[in-house]
Amino acid sequence: MNSEILGIIAMFAITLLLGLPLGKYMAKVYAGERTFLDPLFNPVEKIFFRIGGIDTGKEQNWKQQMVALLTINLVWFLLGMFVFMNQSWLPLNPDGNPNQSPDQAFNTTISFLVNCNLQHYSGETGVSYLGQLYLMFLQFVTAATGMAAAVTVFHALRKGARNTLGNFYNFFTKSVTRVLFPISIVIAVILLLNGTPMTFEGKQQMITMMGDTTHVSTGPVSAFVPIKHLGTNGGGFFGANTAHPLENVNYITNMTLMVAQMLIPFAMIFALGFFLKRRRLSWMIFGVMTVGFLMLAIPNIVMESHGNPAIAAMGVNNSLGNMEGKEIRFGAPASAYWSIATTVISTGSINSMHDSYMPLSGMNMMLAMMINSFYGGVGVGILNFFVFIILAVFISGLMVGRTPEFMGRKIGAKEMKIAMIIALLHPLLILAGTALAAALPSQTAATLANPGFHGFSEMLYEYTSSAANNGSGFEGLGDNTLWWNISTGFVLILSRFLPIIGPVAIAGIIANKKYIPESAGTLKTDTATFGFMVFAVIMIVAALAFFPALTLGPIAEYFS
Repeated sequence: MNSEILGIIAMFAITLLLGLPLGKYMAKVYAGERTFLDPLFNPVEKIFFRIGGIDTGKEQNWKQQMVALLTINLVWFLLGMFVFMNQSWLPLNPDGNPNQSPDQAFNTTISFLVNCNLQHYSGETGVSYLGQLYLMFLQFVTAATGMAAAVTVFHALRKGARNTLGNFYNFFTKSVTRVLFPISIVIAVILLLNGTPMTFEGKQQMITMMGDTTHVSTGPVSAFVPIKHLGTNGGGFFGANTAHPLENVNYITNMTLMVAQMLIPFAMIFALGFFLKRRRLSWMIFGVMTVGFLMLAIPNIVMESHGNPAIAAMGVNNSLGNMEGKEIRFGAPASAYWSIATTVISTGSINSMHDSYMPLSGMNMMLAMMINSFYGGVGVGILNFFVFIILAVFISGLMVGRTPEFMGRKIGAKEMKIAMIIALLHPLLILAGTALAAALPSQTAATLANPGFHGFSEMLYEYTSSAANNGSGFEGLGDNTLWWNISTGFVLILSRFLPIIGPVAIAGIIANKKYIPESAGTLKTDTATFGFMVFAVIMIVAALAFFPALTLGPIAEYFS
């Protein structure tokens, strides 16, 4: 057990040690400064820009950037619908996987388009190799979309009033070429060296340990899995996701993929500090996020390591912890750590079955997604936190009698209205969706594997995962139905694009305001005191919005 805890500490430490220099490098990339990869990628990017007819020297305001973002996402959606509804006759389908129904294709395309990857299909049997490659493409570009939106906010927070905030296509392309692609290559090599398959052949014949002959799906897994984690996407090549032994072979690959999914969320925080030359601000943000993360991760590690008391009461040896739904090669502590990392960071990949966790462990996973601002997904995590900073600045200003200011700009009524709408949208989508599902048993009752409190938790988890663009699930829920495909699909759309547009709109508005130099009367926003205020605002919003629903689900299950 001690060695397993050391492994967890090592994973966090490695991520932090890599995240700091990566953040500095990303700040240089987005600021247009020279980096060591310029000779390699400058010619490649020029080709892309020439083909696309993009003038990167032409800056855009925040509205033009959002129009560009929504336009290219619409194109990707239409192409995805075509691929998944016609994959049976399209190339690269050696296993003969059938077409998806319109509602399932809608859910699959939307889910991967919004960086959620909520899979209502079983990976290796529900999608052809062509479909998997298109999903891999979406995992690159949707991650880059979130990063580009965050960089727009970075530019808005720089000193001096400005109408334009850089070029979306430039930020987007460099996110792929300079960050996501090269790091994915490194991860893919590590996976290949440890036995993760990379092939376009169909099912392969294998002999089991019992001597039986079976046919096992393989495919271009080593290419698919790196960006799945690096881009905080989470969609598994296999139905069992990263619990599958061909997707996550051993403890080395487990550590690699854990570091990969936390790396860019860490780096984006430090990139903000380097970009604005306000490193204390980035450490304040990182400190608040880390405290929140540890408050969720440590209890899960403890609860899962102690095991299920109901099993212990039966006289069964429970020394390995709660191992139902977990892989023995990873163990209960590392699985529990993954369960919070993947829900806090909006990755949604799993190396164990979340439905089998203790009730309060499941509650912590849901809380991680309900709060949705501790690290968060690539780019959008810091956008979500930005909304809470605006709320905390305004409340703090009222409390101490100072004009609310952030980064030298006054925060007005328009910015506050947008921030409140975005902050309340998240609980609205989760709770309204769950309420509708509970009120329509004709649509949902047959899909629940468990009645009572845990059945309610399965529905609550599904909408929470959708609204947080996470993608993990309590897999006791049979979610491939018309109701779940369509209802979660609309939650996915609203919870992806509005929380991006809102913070970018706030940043665009305050960027036009006159910069006010800091003085003795300026509210300091890079201190531990302000960090505590932000944390308190997050906790109050989460507690007031979600505690009643959690009481009906995991808390009631715990006491039962």
